[in-house]
Amino acid sequence: MSTFKPTRRTVVGGIAAAATLAAPQVRAQAGAVKIGFSISKTGPNAGGANVTTLPNYQMWMKETNEAGGLKLPGGQRRMIEFVEYDDRSQSEEAVRNIERLVNQDKVDLLLPPWGTAMNLAVAPSFNRGGFPHLASTFFVERQPELVKRWTNMFLFLDRPSTAITALTDLLATLKDKGLGNTVALASVQDQFGLELVSAARAGIAKAGFQIVMDRQYPPGTQDLAPIISEAARLKPDMFLAFSYPPDTLALTEQARIGGLNPKVFYTAVGTAFPLYKQRFGANAEGVMGIGGVDVTNPKIKDYIERHNRIVGREPDRWASTTTYSTLQVLTQAIERVGLDKAAIIRDVGSQSFDTILGPIKFQDNQRVDQWWVGQWQQGEFVALAPTKVGGTKAPIFPKPAWPTA
Repeated sequence: MSTFKPTRRTVVGGIAAAATLAAPQVRAQAGAVKIGFSISKTGPNAGGANVTTLPNYQMWMKETNEAGGLKLPGGQRRMIEFVEYDDRSQSEEAVRNIERLVNQDKVDLLLPPWGTAMNLAVAPSFNRGGFPHLASTFFVERQPELVKRWTNMFLFLDRPSTAITALTDLLATLKDKGLGNTVALASVQDQFGLELVSAARAGIAKAGFQIVMDRQYPPGTQDLAPIISEAARLKPDMFLAFSYPPDTLALTEQARIGGLNPKVFYTAVGTAFPLYKQRFGANAEGVMGIGGVDVTNPKIKDYIERHNRIVGREPDRWASTTTYSTLQVLTQAIERVGLDKAAIIRDVGSQSFDTILGPIKFQDNQRVDQWWVGQWQQGEFVALAPTKVGGTKAPIFPKPAWPTA
């Protein structure tokens, strides 16, 4: 993880270790396309950003530059040069970084930060500068309103209520298999958690389930044992946590220690990370979470292999594929219309794109029909729902109990 100061510009020409990312700037490539971004390399968001976002940015740049650069109309190619800053997981810092990239560094294009709160914070700056904003880790319920205000924004995730509908519809199918009625909720108190838990309360009630616990906690909370202890005492049939990576790991560990053994155990961001499988091994079996992929899909299998080879580790099984797809969309738009920002925005909003997730064509600047619920099954985080998307598997139910030893 890089610890360089956010006020220093770093120009990177290929995949690099954290130490290289922290190095002083190197000489820019002649005629290179300057692409800037602000990312959480330090602070609470660093775990997510350094798994799902930054590796895909680096992988895309390496693959593109090794192919001769971005292809423009007429066949000309130009290399990519990154200009990047650490926002330290602070929204105000992210906004300052974007303003500096636009006004001082004079970048040609911007890539988005990681996370709902960060993308929401920088959206006005993207819009003022006329930059296409292809957000892969951002979703809020008022998306239809936002994309009308910020017509340069394209959202690769649907609304929280859509995610919750996929989850509660799946849970409803398990009633006939012995799933009970009670739900314990936990959620992180930031934009992501607030959006999801709000949608969940309504969705759970609509599905006929009963909420017996509804606890929230601030980002960066170290001790989540009290939440797990309360849930264990209540013995719910389902434990659903709308969590970020550090909390996802901590809640799972505490559930094992505290003997919380619901029939459904669901945690959110971070569940699909390779680190989750590495941390919990066979005990990850049956754990549900947000995301999932079709690991039998040849394009996704090829992407995972290339990520392993180039980055040196596995991608996660949700946001990584989504993030890489945003870069494929951007690449194909540039091939058609060049580097004119307004032309790129028009192209993204009107054309269809071939990606590792299949064809993407935006409806009112939003992508629909995607996987929302996944589960660890035999060492892979597979997609469960919605089944209409295809490539899903049947859920393991109930989740195997944590070992007592």
